Amino acid sequence: MMNTHEVADYLRLKERKVYALVKARRIPCTRVTGKWLFPKRLIDLWITQSAALQPARDTTPPPPPVVAGSHDPLLEWCLMQADSGLAMLPGGSLDGIERLAAGEAAVCGLHVLDAGSGEYNLPMVQQGLAGLGVVVLEWAWREQGLVVAPGNPLGIEGLADLRERGARVMPRQPGAGSQLLFAHLLAESGLKLSDLDLAPDPARSETDLALAVLEGKVDAGLAVAAVARQLRLDFVALHRERFDLVMRRRHYFEPPLQRLLAFTRTEAFASHAAALGGYDCSGLGTVVYNSP
Repeated sequence: MMNTHEVADYLRLKERKVYALVKARRIPCTRVTGKWLFPKRLIDLWITQSAALQPARDTTPPPPPVVAGSHDPLLEWCLMQADSGLAMLPGGSLDGIERLAAGEAAVCGLHVLDAGSGEYNLPMVQQGLAGLGVVVLEWAWREQGLVVAPGNPLGIEGLADLRERGARVMPRQPGAGSQLLFAHLLAESGLKLSDLDLAPDPARSETDLALAVLEGKVDAGLAVAAVARQLRLDFVALHRERFDLVMRRRHYFEPPLQRLLAFTRTEAFASHAAALGGYDCSGLGTVVYNSP
């Protein structure tokens, strides 16, 4: 991740030009705790896509049958139950965008809050995947909050309690949507990550974070309600977010994605989503963006 000064040097532009590109939403970036950050790999892809001569996109080989990006427990279960042929490769929202742009994944799971507009996912898609002919489908609205041990022994009721009660906190990897949201929520509470007692190694998925709490390695971490319920942990709700699936438009019509979507219309899916808890799937499959 580069800051505004670093990306200006990298692109050999003046900083005011970078800010103009940000304002026009013409450069891949995200805003965390009031600062603009630029994923280097997305900047490199943006430069390539902006070149005068580009290879024909319809001659590129098909991507591997992988759902990259952010981890979601309900999505992971569905991929197996639907016999979709798609495998999950959780690496964080920004990693998923990069892999989708580079042709290393067929689908990206995404939940990135744009702090400036309050909008989910679309600013990042419009900046990071410009010109690739993508479609964004709503997967679900999810409850995000603090996962804590059964009985909530530290009595954690909000983010301020993490610092005041010396809680050991499990972070997520840089570029994960949950980690970006965590930094944003901390800033709203007048806190920053350095105020907390953070575990040295971040969790790579929602489930890994919840397991760390269950095993007593940490006291808390930000994750979805579903993993807390799965492992019978307590949960302190903080935020409601939209999780989307992003893919190139032509891959929407391919059998793997269609098998997955067909399974989400079954009673088995509805029952499992209700059992997990913390999901609102009423808009699942809605096209929230179809790029020009």
